[in-house]
Amino acid sequence: MASDARKRVFRLLALAVLGIAPVCVIASTAAATAAASDTAVPYSAPLREHDRQLFWGDTHLHTSASPDAYILGSRLDREAAYRFARGETITVETGARVRLRRPLDFLAITDHAEYLGVFPSIATGDLDPGDWELGNRFADYMREGRDRELVLLFSQVIQSDRAELRTPGDVRNAIWQAASESADHWNVPGQFTALIGYEWTSMVTGDNLHRVVLFRDDAERTDQIVPFSAQDSTDPEHLWQDLQRYENLTGGKVMAIAHNGNVSNGRMFSPQRENGTPLTRAYAKARARWEPVYEVTQVKGDGETHPLLSPDDPFADFETWDDGNITLTAPKTPDMLPYEYARSALREGLRHESSLGINPFRFGVIGSSDMHTGLSTTEEDNYFGKFVHDAPAKGRMQLKMGKQLQTAWRLVSAGLAAVWAEENTREGIFDALQRREVYATTGTRIRLRMFGGWDFTQADLQAHDRAVRGYRHGVPMGSELPSGSSEADAPTFMVMAYRDPLGATLDRVQMVKGWLDTEGKTHERVYDVALSARRNPQENATGDVGNTVDLSVPGWKNSIGSDSLETVWTDPDFNPSQPAFYYLRVLEIPTPRWTAYDAVIFSEELDPQDSGVIQERAYSSPIWYHPG
Repeated sequence: MASDARKRVFRLLALAVLGIAPVCVIASTAAATAAASDTAVPYSAPLREHDRQLFWGDTHLHTSASPDAYILGSRLDREAAYRFARGETITVETGARVRLRRPLDFLAITDHAEYLGVFPSIATGDLDPGDWELGNRFADYMREGRDRELVLLFSQVIQSDRAELRTPGDVRNAIWQAASESADHWNVPGQFTALIGYEWTSMVTGDNLHRVVLFRDDAERTDQIVPFSAQDSTDPEHLWQDLQRYENLTGGKVMAIAHNGNVSNGRMFSPQRENGTPLTRAYAKARARWEPVYEVTQVKGDGETHPLLSPDDPFADFETWDDGNITLTAPKTPDMLPYEYARSALREGLRHESSLGINPFRFGVIGSSDMHTGLSTTEEDNYFGKFVHDAPAKGRMQLKMGKQLQTAWRLVSAGLAAVWAEENTREGIFDALQRREVYATTGTRIRLRMFGGWDFTQADLQAHDRAVRGYRHGVPMGSELPSGSSEADAPTFMVMAYRDPLGATLDRVQMVKGWLDTEGKTHERVYDVALSARRNPQENATGDVGNTVDLSVPGWKNSIGSDSLETVWTDPDFNPSQPAFYYLRVLEIPTPRWTAYDAVIFSEELDPQDSGVIQERAYSSPIWYHPG
């Protein structure tokens, strides 16, 4: 019996190395093994920083409780979304039975605050609009099957701040409390974390300012408020004030996560506040306080950088959405771009800090899906669409996405939030997000870690306790680098990247550096710090790894690339007088895009602008350096 238990422990340890088994399961199995002996006592090791584990999740998912999702066909509720994320089989609107290949560790269902849950509640009879005139119009259109008129009415009223057009207070309270209590029900500490949250859906003249709001707390606290909606205000500063009121009232904790600056037409990281005045120190302090991370990649495009902003970066043009604002009611102009993308925003943050004393854009990065189907499906071969009407079916690639008139093939099967946390609990996940020890992927499960310091060596990288050394002698991603011991020092970074066990091998690891010079101008540079196939970064800075994709299958071969890429890198251009940030970008070898799978399954042609090939990637949160 004890021998069998030991075998189970070794098997689970092997799976954990591949990122398949959670460490908490290993610990409990080890305790059971010890208990099998008459003289043994249960043992639990004390938790230390280097025991932080990697957890995968989605902090931005919509269900039928989101009004846009419901009127476009979604009928999967919160229960179905939680069950699917946990790895259970569910039945979707088409009758198909679906299940995730790999369950998530955590999920935040973040339905829109505006008309939250109203449509499904009317449909089930749980909501009687009573004297609410707009609710009665919604109910009439739904009962009579006037779907087009319902969509038009919703589009007209969604941003209105007129009191009679808002959801009545008692209705909002009841629906929000049901959402919070549902999250509590599905939250199982140590196994699956269900974070309570919602989306504040601000669009100023069609420009995207959306934020996801996440709570650290349970329903006992969150039930004391109702979600702050864009019908209350479209100004982020008013949202932050409401978050402060929540913490003052309940003693809880909350944060906001912005997304899709790429469709904000320059508003997301603008040098001006929404009232038209320049950024102030108070604004910078509030934004840094309430928005510790940014959602850098998701279904509506990738937001790391843009080819016009990073012309020397051959990998800058990745899943780019740059036609206009979110409603496509205003075109994009080049002067807007610096205030829309994460890399340029990080550079802007250094510039603002030099004058304000606080960096308003000191954020880490995560990915999430923003799917409106209740299904968090971010891998290329299981992409289920943003809405139900662009679910897998013949012809979906050329569908037009509602008023946006965006062609569906341009949607992105992304992304995931990767979190280094002590435990899989609300507290553990939230705290990791708050300290920015997190990173983003475009849907793949690349395992990534980075530590910054002043004296890391190859011996540290090769040591069995390198995570211990990383925390002891440096700082993890998301942190500020302490000053060196002398002006001659240059920072060193211990870098570790490992392929998704079920995905493609790695092409390269890059360090992206941004800095502020003595004249107040910002700059950037991308360094290849580790290349696969024994390529030398100094000799082959931008050389191609190759391409094994076969679009006729579709498929690829892991005959190129590397399973892991590790290095200790020292900044060769370091100037101790210049503030800087550093973050990693990891690229896989080329693989088929979701459209390539559709083309084969449904016997269709790819759009002429779509290669059908993608290089999935991961972005770490930055490490910042400040002189002195």
